[in-house]
Amino acid sequence: MTTQTHPELPKGYEPGDVEQRWYRFWLERGLFHADESSDKPPFSIVMPPPNVTGSLHMGHAVFVTLQDVLTRWKRMSGFNAMWLPGVDHAGIATQMIVERELKKTEGLSRHDLGREKFLERIWAWKEKYGSRITKQLEVLGASADWERERFTMDDGLSKAVREVFVRLYEEGLIYQASRLINWCPNDRTALSDLEVEHEEGAKGELFEFAYQLSDGSGEIVVATTRPETMLGDTAVAVHPDDERYKGLIGKTVKHPFADREIPIVGDSILVDPAFGTGAVKITPAHDFNDFEVGKRHGLEMINVLDATGKLNENGGPFAGMDRFAARAAVKEKLAELGLARGEKEHILPLGRCQRCNTVVEPWLSTQWYVKMEPLAKPAIEAVEQGDTVFIPESWTNTYMSWMRDIHDWCISRQLWWGHRIPAWYCADGHVNVAREAPAACGTCGKAELRQDDDVLDTWFSSGLWPFSTLGWPEQTKSLETFYPTTVMETGFDIIFFWVARMMMMGLHFMGKVPFQTVFLHPMVRDEKGEKMSKTKGNVIDPLEVTEKYGADALRFTLAAMTAQGRDIKLSLERVAGYKAFANKIWNAARFSMLHMGAVDMSRPLDEAMISDADRWILTRFHRASAEVIEALESFRFNEASNRVYQFIWRELCDWYIELVKPRLYEGTPEEKAASARVLRDVLDGSLRLLHPFMPFVTEEIWQKLPRAEGDPASLMIAAYPSPDPDRMEDAEADRFDTLIEIVQAVRSLRVELSVPEGAEVELYFDADAATASWLEDRAIWLGRLAKVKAFVPRAKGWPEESPSVLVRGVELRLPITGLVDRAELLAKLAKEEQKLAIDLEKLEKRLGNPGFVAKAPPEVIEKDRALAQEMQARLGKIRENQERISKG
Repeated sequence: MTTQTHPELPKGYEPGDVEQRWYRFWLERGLFHADESSDKPPFSIVMPPPNVTGSLHMGHAVFVTLQDVLTRWKRMSGFNAMWLPGVDHAGIATQMIVERELKKTEGLSRHDLGREKFLERIWAWKEKYGSRITKQLEVLGASADWERERFTMDDGLSKAVREVFVRLYEEGLIYQASRLINWCPNDRTALSDLEVEHEEGAKGELFEFAYQLSDGSGEIVVATTRPETMLGDTAVAVHPDDERYKGLIGKTVKHPFADREIPIVGDSILVDPAFGTGAVKITPAHDFNDFEVGKRHGLEMINVLDATGKLNENGGPFAGMDRFAARAAVKEKLAELGLARGEKEHILPLGRCQRCNTVVEPWLSTQWYVKMEPLAKPAIEAVEQGDTVFIPESWTNTYMSWMRDIHDWCISRQLWWGHRIPAWYCADGHVNVAREAPAACGTCGKAELRQDDDVLDTWFSSGLWPFSTLGWPEQTKSLETFYPTTVMETGFDIIFFWVARMMMMGLHFMGKVPFQTVFLHPMVRDEKGEKMSKTKGNVIDPLEVTEKYGADALRFTLAAMTAQGRDIKLSLERVAGYKAFANKIWNAARFSMLHMGAVDMSRPLDEAMISDADRWILTRFHRASAEVIEALESFRFNEASNRVYQFIWRELCDWYIELVKPRLYEGTPEEKAASARVLRDVLDGSLRLLHPFMPFVTEEIWQKLPRAEGDPASLMIAAYPSPDPDRMEDAEADRFDTLIEIVQAVRSLRVELSVPEGAEVELYFDADAATASWLEDRAIWLGRLAKVKAFVPRAKGWPEESPSVLVRGVELRLPITGLVDRAELLAKLAKEEQKLAIDLEKLEKRLGNPGFVAKAPPEVIEKDRALAQEMQARLGKIRENQERISKG
């Protein structure tokens, strides 16, 4: 038999050097790259592109972990796995950072530089800092195909954006319109509805004032939460059936600050006679509902605000004032004129800019829009037909609800950084939409053209990500191989911003859904369940965590805590625990390698020489492999990782390695060789099973194992375990569970009865003849694992003072005479019983309180109920032992 010498592992696992070294190894050998010409079945994911401005946060760490787990698993499972990375130009966020830097260092604004020079500064900033996030993702072990990395403003993607814009325009699905949009006075740009966060329950006030009828016959009182907008009022609306006002419809009122009269109109759609005074001021240019009233009644639309939120020339005596200062001034002036009629506190939803938290304004302006309904319909049908499936399934209803009530999308932004809208105007105002700058106006032939100053919403280019990154509009081999992608894994918070738009764009331009499955991962919170924020001081930096505990430990924690439909409550104790897990398998490997000299990989495993323990661990391994694969296929990351953990920590390390020691140390050469080979094979398989979750420590160990001829150069391209049905169903291996459970029972009895830790005990047993014979042949394991010096059949008589336990029909008795002080033990048990009974009573009282059950979070109630059951079982056990000892 040939033997091999294998390099030893150091005493402790140090992630720092190992992780950097193996990442370079994988990268330099191109192991992350997917070949579009491969005949393997494709598996593809496109990475949600992080902002080029960004630094790694826990949200990134989650998606990197989960997508890398899927990619590594599929790559090892024989798929042509392609994980395409990239970054997003992040329009307004990037522009703001560079503007702030410019102001701080040079005292200049972007307007001082001009558009061209300012964009040169942003590109320079992008080149300097844009790769930060990529480097940080590498720290986590992302096996992304970096050769395919894309940027949303690179040449290829810019071409795709122009192509999509032009086609949608030619199809009548992109158009220009003057209407109300959400405007951020701080960022000075339009916002889509999704970019406005509504602060529910904001405190405001409802201010009432009177308009005097033009004929001097009286007044009509209206109410508003934004008095400054009355400067743009062009009507007062009442319900046509309201007896108080129906005679006033058609009359006019005088505007107190403007030389104009405004009509009183009847509108049954907007006005609720029971709310307020039953009369409503109408400001079509500054309120979405009023805008619709204005269209119905042909009202003038007067914009009283400029882009910064100050009153413009239509503000009369208040022109130039900030909107909030004008609010107070208008109220004061109305009071002076005797028109104020009081105010009261009013709760209202307040729209704020998602980026800067500024209160947004409905603002009348000309913008570019996409007609959404024609695009949404196929995207709804695709989900109804199951072409794309959402996991967790509950998000399907959320997606459907939004898609069925979709509004046209305002896609123009008043920024300089981004995809500039491919529209050119001549002096006569004719619009020319084209893929490249036209030489002359297509309508009048004039050669002097000006390109639209606006850029596209960032999500417009991101919506094309699954196919633009693969070379579209060219019909590339990559597009043919990897589209539709297999999985879209992302956060639920961008289901509308991004997922829905990718669905619509993918179906419209590719004729196929962009992905078959959408897995929406949960939010990462702190261990108390609170949202992480800098103001709370509870932000956990993933880079700091990886530096302290290693990337493997953080990855495994995030995977183990990703349960569908539940937020991740991240605890650094869990991360530390999984670092200990990495050390556990490290130490198991160190022990195993001491015996690898007996392994001959040129020969198959000698089945005739393997022991019961060997058969047991092989069965356990194949069952664990099947369970892990089934969980991964269903995106149950927590179950997959926890099954790997339980197998390696409990079954391999805690049990099998202890069970196999007698053979490895005292067996015949043939027995040693067979068990060493099983140990090697199971350790090899365990590393393969664990690799997608913990790629670094597994690669380090695997490289030092004896390997078969033809094994690849890296674990990451080795075959993933394939469960063998014959190994999974093994009655003899299952029978071995009886021995395992007896050991566990004896260990528990020793603890409960306070048997000194080092004391060897006799163990009496009663079983049928066949079981008794089988157990007696395996008594050596009881000696080693439970410190049993004699395993005695009942035929020799039951000893006195011997508490018993029943395991799979085998009765066990542990004599305690001479081992423990009976009176002392009974006193100890009585004390434990008393304390446990009091604690259990308190817990049951709390769970029996309807108020507590109604108010407490479900997870707290679930935890308390489980604890109560555990305490009841423990109390029962104590009382059983008291009875047995007392009788003895």
